Order: sequence, then C-alpha cells, then structure tokens
Amino acid sequence: MKMTFRWYGKNDPVPLSYIRQIPNMSGIVSAVYDTPTGEVWPIEQIEEVKRAAEEHGLAFEVVESVPVHEEIKLGGKDAPRLIENYCENVRRLGAAGVKVICYNFMPVFDWVRTTLKNPLPDGSNALAYDSREIEALDPVTKPLSLPGWDESYTQAECSALIRRWHEAGEETLWKSFETFLRAVIPVAEESGIRMAIHPDDPPWGLFGLPRIIKDANSIRRMREIMPSPANGLTLCTGSLGANPQNDVVALAREFAPYIPFAHLRNVAYTEHGFTETAHPCGALDLYGVVKALVQNGFDGYVRPDHGRMIFGEEGRPGYGLFDRALGAAYLNGLFEAAQKEEASHE
Repeated sequence: MKMTFRWYGKNDPVPLSYIRQIPNMSGIVSAVYDTPTGEVWPIEQIEEVKRAAEEHGLAFEVVESVPVHEEIKLGGKDAPRLIENYCENVRRLGAAGVKVICYNFMPVFDWVRTTLKNPLPDGSNALAYDSREIEALDPVTKPLSLPGWDESYTQAECSALIRRWHEAGEETLWKSFETFLRAVIPVAEESGIRMAIHPDDPPWGLFGLPRIIKDANSIRRMREIMPSPANGLTLCTGSLGANPQNDVVALAREFAPYIPFAHLRNVAYTEHGFTETAHPCGALDLYGVVKALVQNGFDGYVRPDHGRMIFGEEGRPGYGLFDRALGAAYLNGLFEAAQKEEASHE
C-alpha cells in the first residue's frame, strides 16, 4: 500500500511541505488543471507537477483526474478526436512515470452535495446530501444553485445537455463507455498505466440523468467489456457507501485485484441522505474494507478522502489539511493491523 494525498497544484492552500510531514506519505494525487477538457496536456506542465512533488520528497504516480469530455460520453461526432486526445494524455502521463489514472464517466455533473458545511455534533462541519433539496431543483428550466457546482456550463448549455441525455438514456452511455474503454485500455497497457474509474457520487440517478458505475453489477459489467488488468476501479467507500444497499466490504473483497486506487472515507446516513464524517466515525466498516483489500491481494495507492473542517481551518471544502492528515494516520493503523493479522495466519 502507498499512502497518497490529493493536491490541487500551486494554488492549493495545503502546501507540499505540510503534506510531506504526514507519516508514511509516499506521494501526491494531482493533475494539470488549466488545460480545457478534451485537449492534450502540455508535457511541460506534467513535468512541472512531478518536479514540485519530487522537490518535497514525494512521488507523482497517480493522476486524478483526466476528465472525459461530454461528447465522448454522448458518442457525438467529435468523440473520435477527443478519444485520441485522451489516449495521447495517457501516453504522456505514462512517459512521466504515472502509474494510475482515476477518472469518471458521470454525465454533466461530477460529485453532488447540497451543503459543504453541514454542522456535526463535535463542532466540525462536513459535506452532506439531502434528497429533498435535489428534488426541488430543475436545472432544465431554472438556473442551477448547487454548492460546489463549478458552473462549467451556462444555464442554456446545462439545459441543452440534460435534454440530450433524457433522449439518449443509459444504454447510450454504456455504449459510449464501451467505445472509450476499447480505445483507451490498450494504450494504458502499453503505457504502464492502470485506469481506475471512480464510482458515481452519489451512486444513483440525478435530474433524470443516467449513472452507470454505482454497484457490484455495474462494476462487473465494466470489467467484462475489457477484462484487462489496466481496466480497474477506484474504490471510493464514501461514494458507493452512500447507498446503504452497497456492501463496501463485499465490494472490496470481490474487486481487490482490480483496484489500483482506493479513496477511503466514511459517511453517516440521515433521514433524507447522508453526511460525511470523520474517518473512524460513521456507518461504514473501514477496517473491514482494509482487511478485505489486504486479504485479496491489494497492492495499490490509497488516499484519505474528504475530511471535515476542524480546528478552525478554512479551505477547499472536503480538502483541508487537518482532518485528512488524521484520516491518513487512522488508515495507516488499519493497514498495519490488517497486514500483521494476515501475516500471522500464513
């Protein structure tokens, strides 16, 4: 296991010098953030991220993420060119020493929350989701108001995209995903990279949009399309675990050989959704997840996923320093215990 930490580049309020001080921290998870989606990343910018990490004793071996253009997901006329650009990014990242690319295939929206500062009983705050607030929104006819929504699209663009997806449906997304995998996975194999798809967050449909990586059956279907070691899963316990019907321990056990990257965090269920919590406190059995990974051959990268805002810290929601550092320490302990327990049985 290699412990890593998400870093958003030189504008991240958490400096690399602080990340380096977290025990057992091997590297950063980062990306090139100022190139438009669908275009090829400049080699110089990839090397700049790598150089910054190495100057602080950290590796840059995991990219999160190389975004997938919406026209690829829709199977639009520009999809072949955009997929080739994507493949070129995979080649360039492989040449720079990257081993894993985390990406997602969610239409229009990436992760969705209804508040970024849900107060918790201990005085901290965290990201949360309330289905009632989502159900009250109609991004087809009204301007969208969602915390964390990066306004990648104008209201007209967002409305038009959602209407296209209402016409296209889930099987169109699966067909486009298959086309994408059949083009990208061979390039990843040649480049020494494992692709690791991030589950839908949350793992259910929103605003009538399809979601396809949301449970064990959909992950199996993804693997069946291209059963290559390079076609893998980012095990995000908080995303999959937001649905109580998903047994994250069982998912870790079944898919461990195909998980090159794990986002480990916890959630607590509420009457109308969920709230994120401290890593040791929530509804999910993170030790059970870690044991399942260790017992079934996991040898990939881990990062402490979203943290609370604690100790008065202000920063990027979910990505402050203090609680993620605590989460990393907790996860280090879980892996040490699971590895020693497994060794004692050999």
